Amino acid sequence: MQDTNPMPWGALDRYQAHFIVRKQSGQNDQDYVTKTKLITKGHFSSKTILKVEWNGSGSLARRLNEDAELNEMIAKQSIDDATIFVEPTDGAIRIRPKWKNHLSFGITKELFEIYDRIAGHIKKL
Repeated sequence: MQDTNPMPWGALDRYQAHFIVRKQSGQNDQDYVTKTKLITKGHFSSKTILKVEWNGSGSLARRLNEDAELNEMIAKQSIDDATIFVEPTDGAIRIRPKWKNHLSFGITKELFEIYDRIAGHIKKL
């Protein structure tokens, strides 16, 4: 039977690419929880990234903050692409960007290099 009062919204076309690094986080999951903090200038479409820092209390955030070349690579990306989250899951560490719609979803070569470099830092911990 069809709903007589259908909702005006439905499933949204939002996607995320998750990059999984197979590594046990051990007892301290907080070592692997971090996210980019973007220092920007400008407003709306003219907003540009000046500097990238990593927020987190663990050793991964410290290690990523020390990698100046990685942070320069991230600063060259758009605001949405430069927002990166790292978090532990069951038996792995996940690296993910923000949600994107079907038109803007995709991974460029530069983004893949950024995620690969972050994964290298995760493997070294």
